[in-house]
Amino acid sequence: MSFDRDALAACIAAHGAAVRVLVAATAGSAPRDPGTAMLVWENGQSGTIGGGALEHEAVLAARDMLEAGRATAQRRLPLGPALRQCCGGAVTLVWERFDEATLPPPGPRARAMGPAGDMPEAVARKRAAMRPGAPPALLDGWLIEAAMPEARPLWVWGAGHVGRAIVSVMAPLPGRAITWIDLAPDCFPDDIPEGVTAIPAANPAALMPRAPAEADHLILTRDHDLDLALCHAALAHGFASCGLIGSATKWARFRSRLSALGHSNALISRIACPIGDTSLGRDPQAIAVGVASALLKGGNEKMTRDRAV
Repeated sequence: MSFDRDALAACIAAHGAAVRVLVAATAGSAPRDPGTAMLVWENGQSGTIGGGALEHEAVLAARDMLEAGRATAQRRLPLGPALRQCCGGAVTLVWERFDEATLPPPGPRARAMGPAGDMPEAVARKRAAMRPGAPPALLDGWLIEAAMPEARPLWVWGAGHVGRAIVSVMAPLPGRAITWIDLAPDCFPDDIPEGVTAIPAANPAALMPRAPAEADHLILTRDHDLDLALCHAALAHGFASCGLIGSATKWARFRSRLSALGHSNALISRIACPIGDTSLGRDPQAIAVGVASALLKGGNEKMTRDRAV
């Protein structure tokens, strides 16, 4: 993961000064990968660097920094000898205190872990060469972090039981920009998860051209005719992946109708139906778990298909 300035800014706006705890490097077995971070403020925290004794010590150190007003700290922790954890490796943590005045600008960043001086040329080159989403680097006493990659778009069509379950599972995951569409405002729950854009639309299919071509789509409405219209619109527009809720029987009928609308069999086959993993059951939460697993495994390229009846 990269430096998530938006999450840090939101934390500061809500809680005041905060310490960001970053897994800057690992050696051997470790609970989380480099780039993983958590935020700690006076009486709360968000995110996790792996839990257990490592996280407990990290939070205590962060609160000490907040109380003392220190700006940065860095420490390498052997997980077995120092913390009696069984991972066996070592983790290098970086603590950084931020407030409104010290919130950095968007984009890649480099920060001296000690007394600030001119940025070394090697550090500047490393920062410039880092691709979005690259893990952090420690070089010549500086912490270097890449810009955040653009969030992958997920468009969820329908706010019924399954739509709500899927959004609740996917919304907390990093790297997703979720757009949620249904017919009217009262179709949505009172509390929309953070980072989710809910759009009421009398004609949802008319919104399909607004979706990015690289978006994943999940079509989950209460109306089969609307589902068909959305499939038709998605095939005409293009997508990274598309899943349709329904049985194998529903999909056979939809394939025939979409073919009659002029779509090729090869194109129609890019839509996955049924979605998720039917072996998990048909409970909305079980469907949501299967769909989330498929999206995480396939990314924006494909959605795992389960054709079991």
